[in-house]
Amino acid sequence: MENITAEEVKQRIDGGESLNLVDVREPHENAEFNIGGILLPLGDIRAMQTDAVENLKDQEVIVYCRSGNRSAQAAMLLETYGFQNVKNLAGGMLHWQEKFGR
Repeated sequence: MENITAEEVKQRIDGGESLNLVDVREPHENAEFNIGGILLPLGDIRAMQTDAVENLKDQEVIVYCRSGNRSAQAAMLLETYGFQNVKNLAGGMLHWQEKFGR
């Protein structure tokens, strides 16, 4: 698993790049603030309910959560399920909001 910074992701989004973002937080957290990722809570990933992202196995996938801990777990799980290029957003949404606000 590789980490990616909020700055790198923001720069790529601002540059018009289409990213495969996956939010592994709970639905209420996603409703409060999100950066446009597919909502796939960590519990669903643990239960191997990854159909929503199955087509991304061979593409870059950037996972994020509140602080970077759950997304690190999710990234490792996705790798064990055969995902080839998973990156963890270091610092999660806390770092994102600190740098860029809402």
